[in-house]
Amino acid sequence: MADVVSFAFAFDAESEAELTMLVARYPAGKQASAVIPGLYVVQHQMKRQTGSAWVPVKGMDALAARLDMAPIRVYEVATFYYMFNMAPIGKYHLQLCTTTPCWLRGSDDVVAACREATGIKGWKETSSDGLFTMTEVECVGGCVNAPIIQVDDDYYEDMDREKTLALIAALRKGKPPPRGSMIGRQNSAPVGGPTTLHFAPEA
Repeated sequence: MADVVSFAFAFDAESEAELTMLVARYPAGKQASAVIPGLYVVQHQMKRQTGSAWVPVKGMDALAARLDMAPIRVYEVATFYYMFNMAPIGKYHLQLCTTTPCWLRGSDDVVAACREATGIKGWKETSSDGLFTMTEVECVGGCVNAPIIQVDDDYYEDMDREKTLALIAALRKGKPPPRGSMIGRQNSAPVGGPTTLHFAPEA
């Protein structure tokens, strides 16, 4: 595993272009407001360069310099939020919500299926093949379509044991299915389809 402290980092051209756009959104002297999207820039660059989406200390230092912030202020933000990974992870980050709505709709079965399919025993562990890391997360805000597995930035909704095994098998082949409901639910409409507004009102 990479040394999370000494891992070298410098923004590439793609990241520099994105940072320039982000900083331009804020008034002079307020560029620190770009710290959260800036951390995503670091994490996405690491994914491009190493296959693992994470934020090394040197990446936080580079962002602090770019935003004219004390490095500790960037560290505080990065370590507060679940979406930033402080160490290398697998190619696919399985983020499993186990809070009440997901639990009531079967998240225990989803977690068990993930463990069975990946061989991962605990949380924040990576599978022996380096493909998967499993993390337990707080509510991801998709309660109506629970249970949810968030894979990297994509939501897979209405999961159960069989659908979880099929998802992981597809990820192993490098062919992730379309994100969203795995039972064909239309957005967050009821199971079986919407019950109102079956047609667009006339203008």
